[in-house]
Amino acid sequence: MHYRSLGHTGVQVSSLALGAMNFGRIGRTTQEEVTAIVEAALTAGINLIDTADAYSGGQSEEMVGKAIAGRREDIVLATKVALPMGDNPNARGSSRRWLVTELDNSLRRLGVDHVDIYQIHRWDPATSDEETLSALTDLQRTGKIRYFGSSTFPAYRIVEAQWAARTHHLGRYVTEQPAYSILQRGVESHVLPVTEQYGLGVLVWSPLASGWLSGAVRQGKEVTTSRSTMMPARFDTAIPANRAKLEAVEQLAKVADEAGLTMIQLALGFVTAHPAVTAALIGPRTLEHLDSQLAAADTILSADVLDAVDAIVAPGVDLAPAEKNDTPPALLDASLRRRPAA
Repeated sequence: MHYRSLGHTGVQVSSLALGAMNFGRIGRTTQEEVTAIVEAALTAGINLIDTADAYSGGQSEEMVGKAIAGRREDIVLATKVALPMGDNPNARGSSRRWLVTELDNSLRRLGVDHVDIYQIHRWDPATSDEETLSALTDLQRTGKIRYFGSSTFPAYRIVEAQWAARTHHLGRYVTEQPAYSILQRGVESHVLPVTEQYGLGVLVWSPLASGWLSGAVRQGKEVTTSRSTMMPARFDTAIPANRAKLEAVEQLAKVADEAGLTMIQLALGFVTAHPAVTAALIGPRTLEHLDSQLAAADTILSADVLDAVDAIVAPGVDLAPAEKNDTPPALLDASLRRRPAA
């Protein structure tokens, strides 16, 4: 396992990190299975575990807490806040009121007195950067969080938050967690240059593109992954973007075969090769999944392989733009980019 500095924090984290979204109802995992996955990951050298309050309504945090009991000091522990936690309109977002309340809830579920990285799960347009950063800075001073970061922020929001921190003399985000894979490379043209400019650690999620790059999705093969059940539209090849992904996958499989790699090794080796990326989040649902992903821990792709990938999916290109989570609202809602009639 390789270790890298998390931005400018000085904290060393493994180049593969354990994502806990599949722990609990979402992945239909038991506590026994979660504990075994966490133990195997730590034994393999992974030292960063990332979860969120919204994963299975808090169940993921509870399972992670039980799995790491007695090993807290071995782990860089990260969680997230901002997605809805029920029907209460104030039980979401990044207001001071909610951050203070929900951090205590997360700490209780995790069974710890602090988290190392507290991340805003999505940008909250209803709350100012000053409000959010002020609350996070105060929580950091209490010792309940060591650092704070953002997740899936558009590049311009990352910049705005850095300037707000500077202007108001507040703590700043030191990490960003974007979606990034061979099939979704748009962040290379905007988000990753910004994170490099500001020295942010980058923890990328969905490096296997919801299973498209795991080897489970191939031409003529029935797709039976859990993600295809949860999000059937993302695997419907009648949709042009999905046909483009399938064509790319078939070409990438040839590149992997010729290089003596699995598709998973190619996919994880690709994202961790980018100089802006600190770690790739893997989200295993079973020990078998974990083992196949850990096989990529020492994968270093040659320049020839990386060039071959570039020839299949060009740098900065998203094959499925509609699947992005950091698209500016005006690109999705026509009314936001048109002046009302006089």
